[in-house]
Amino acid sequence: MKPLLDLTLPESDRDELQRRSSAHVGKARDRFRARIILMRASGISKRKTANVMQTSCVTVQKWVDRYRTLGLKGLDEKPGRGRKPSIPEETIERIVTEATQPPPGRTRHSTRSMAKAVGVSQHTVRTVWNRNRIKPHLTRTFKVSDDPDFLPKFWDIIGLYLSPPEGAVVFCCDEKTQCQALERSQPGLPLGIGHIRTATHDYTRHGTTTLFAALDYASGKVLQRCSQTHTHVEWLAFLKQIEKDTPDGLDIHIVADNYATHKHPNVKKWLSRHKRMKMHYTPTSSSWLNLVERFFGEITRDCIRDGSFSSVRELESAMREYIEGHNANPKPFRWHADGETILRKINAARAKLGKSILNSVH
Repeated sequence: MKPLLDLTLPESDRDELQRRSSAHVGKARDRFRARIILMRASGISKRKTANVMQTSCVTVQKWVDRYRTLGLKGLDEKPGRGRKPSIPEETIERIVTEATQPPPGRTRHSTRSMAKAVGVSQHTVRTVWNRNRIKPHLTRTFKVSDDPDFLPKFWDIIGLYLSPPEGAVVFCCDEKTQCQALERSQPGLPLGIGHIRTATHDYTRHGTTTLFAALDYASGKVLQRCSQTHTHVEWLAFLKQIEKDTPDGLDIHIVADNYATHKHPNVKKWLSRHKRMKMHYTPTSSSWLNLVERFFGEITRDCIRDGSFSSVRELESAMREYIEGHNANPKPFRWHADGETILRKINAARAKLGKSILNSVH
């Protein structure tokens, strides 16, 4: 059928109008205007188009004329239309900039205190903060290492993860100290549909223990040892256990932090006599480089935190049982993070703290 008006659509305009007319996400007015133009360009009369779109012939002609004159831009909403913002720009700027300037005696602003300071409602403050992704109620801990040998230690450990040496095994080792055997004063209520787990707020302390753990990077299995103390004597005993449990002929690379017991003269003396034991120390304040910390997080969440233990022995037994279950179906932690990307983030933090930038060459 011959079109009832001279309205030729370029292929690119037709594709865009088709996209707008069938889009499920977007503004209804854009779909409405696109369908009018497509119907008129296909030869449908003005009256029939108005009936199908449930509008007037005047409205149909308005958008056809706008398209003829301006093309697709003619279908856009003119600037300045719609409801004007009710919050002055200077008020919004104060809500944003003063979010980090709490009143005297406070460490942070709340929506209430900010609303009172600026003279608006809590809802207004919350809306502005949400739009600008400002979250004064949240705090993240961090620590930028001041180790003068940060870079060589950093690349040394990442190299172990990304390219483990042949004929060797890599263990990530550390102690989880102060594991408390806490016994709740009453049993918690059972978990049910629509209910959360409960625990009494009070408890009885039955002492603490230290969990020594060595995570095999390749297999994901964990060697463990529990002790009431964590001096160099216990650390040395754990190193001897690792050396004994590792097959002959394999070098042993140990990733550990800079805890004083790890570098005790007696420990160094023993290491000097056992050449296959090779130590790799993380930079200070960089425990995130030691993957055994991931395992400590899991055992804390799954075994220790919500448990109730009547004795230290019961706690140690629960941890051993958990590790045995883990070793029965181990899932290794793999290092995938790019070293250069990590250094850029560290240098950004150092720049804000006024510290010197690390040279990433390695």
